[in-house]
Amino acid sequence: MHRTREPRMTVFTLHRGTAPLLVSLPHVGTELPDDQRTRYVERAFAFEDTDWHLEQLYGFVRELGASLIVPRYSRYLIDLNRPSENAPMYPGVNNTELCPTRFFTGDPLYRDGAAPDADEITRRVAGFWQPYHDALRDELERIRATLGHAVLFDGHSIKSELPWLFEGRLPDLNLGTAGGASCDADLRAALAGVLAGQGRFTQVVDGRFKGGHITRHYGQPTRGIHAIQLEMCWRCYMREQPPYAYDRARAASVLPLLRQLVGTLLSWRPARG
Repeated sequence: MHRTREPRMTVFTLHRGTAPLLVSLPHVGTELPDDQRTRYVERAFAFEDTDWHLEQLYGFVRELGASLIVPRYSRYLIDLNRPSENAPMYPGVNNTELCPTRFFTGDPLYRDGAAPDADEITRRVAGFWQPYHDALRDELERIRATLGHAVLFDGHSIKSELPWLFEGRLPDLNLGTAGGASCDADLRAALAGVLAGQGRFTQVVDGRFKGGHITRHYGQPTRGIHAIQLEMCWRCYMREQPPYAYDRARAASVLPLLRQLVGTLLSWRPARG
């Protein structure tokens, strides 16, 4: 039996595993600090743009020896998958910001005049964004130093249709590798092969969602750190209407495929020499 350490932090929980894999779920948080709640419109407290139930869905990764990092606070406070300088992830289309001011529908998230100013954004970066990223960096470096390489899997989920963000209906499974820049080509091909080898779920590699800041920033294949994002539609495992309930039957259909993807990440080794 392997040992794990599970330090519980103020803004995130880290389960430290023994395998060369770190799973990050940056948008699962459903809390807002008490001193910020009066800024938001009432609708915000339903947290409709959360990556719902992913901690439950990916709970199996701990049993396989992977590390797992999970934030406490909502993306409505600060988006952990955006760069701290707030550069847009997808130029030319609608984006939400580092400290989002709109729901995914495009409607205002804050009460009139209550959106955070530059000083408040700086405070949120220091208090909420930076600790998560310090932990990501440190855990990846620990894994790489111990095992020779590290793989970062950034797990996301989203409603299938959001006209303000993208046209039409999103494929069920959207694998992102920053166009192949964030991981070894052999690993990308292996994961793409897993997706292509099944016919139940629609899928695409490096389509609309190529990977956000976490994938692009930490994926450094030449340094032995490989990063992949999976954006999965809610319809694969849950109900897409309030109260956004977990659907065990749907989840049972997609879990074997998720296990296969994670198994591929765990078993893959970079070529030597």
